[in-house]
Amino acid sequence: RLGRLLDPLADRLYILATLFGLAMREIIPWWLALAVPLRDVMLLGIPVILRRLGYGPALPVHFLGKAATANLLYAFPLLFLAHHDAWYADPARIVGWSLAIWGTGLYWWSGVLYWVQVRQLVSGAKRLKR
Repeated sequence: RLGRLLDPLADRLYILATLFGLAMREIIPWWLALAVPLRDVMLLGIPVILRRLGYGPALPVHFLGKAATANLLYAFPLLFLAHHDAWYADPARIVGWSLAIWGTGLYWWSGVLYWVQVRQLVSGAKRLKR
């Protein structure tokens, strides 16, 4: 039970720290370093709404969010390697940026889907009150 709570937190802390480090070293642009955590900021209101409706603190994690996180977790080391002067830099750059772009897109898409789920729960709760 504790692991289910701490695992997403650990993923987010790793992503945030890595984004900051890569942006500080000018390996990634600041728009990417801000786009990913802004999605998490967008989701901050969800636990409040869910608790008010009696559903608990969080929605179940769905596959899209896991896929997004996996893409990002693979992208960051590759982008770091792409910044080296070695034979692996170009392949790492191609794969790293592909994973970063897909991961960021999927990350935002999963955030939108979480809000869609919350909207459905709110509208369902309103129908029950009538």
